[in-house]
Amino acid sequence: MSAGPLLAIALGLAAVAGFAGWRGARPPNPMKGPRMIPWRPIMVLAATGAILFLVSAERAIGILG
Repeated sequence: MSAGPLLAIALGLAAVAGFAGWRGARPPNPMKGPRMIPWRPIMVLAATGAILFLVSAERAIGILG
């Protein structure tokens, strides 16, 4: 893949990580019941994916060997 789509995927994953981090940091609301979506693992996986795609984009550009 070229660097453009890799950077777009990395930015998308970074946005998902930011959103999941925001949702995971909100205080629980016992009146609504338990949270059904595990926001913190989603944040960690999306941030890891963003880093990996960023490294792949750097390799596609030629910055890293």
